[in-house]
Amino acid sequence: MAYDEVLAQRVVERLEPEGVVAKKMFGSITCLLGGNTVVSVYEDGLWLRVGPDGMDDALAEPGVRPAVHRGKPADGWVMVAGDVLDDDVLDHWLAIAMDATGELPPK
Repeated sequence: MAYDEVLAQRVVERLEPEGVVAKKMFGSITCLLGGNTVVSVYEDGLWLRVGPDGMDDALAEPGVRPAVHRGKPADGWVMVAGDVLDDDVLDHWLAIAMDATGELPPK
């Protein structure tokens, strides 16, 4: 499965200075903080951690839909369409994902 390499580069450039490690996983680029997934660049958008408490606010935003894994909604995860990810919006979503992931214990 292909992913947007330009979007992946934009994400990695923003998160690596924060201690995030980027890896190729499951046909995408996945960014990990303390062994926990922050975000994956998946197809032409983002699979992004918002945490269970962040779902309602996240789903109210343009270009956002629930993430689905193996046919079931993935609680605490959303998909953000690539066409809404200008620099400011990308920074906004990455900050949310880093906050949600930063609350988790390292693996």
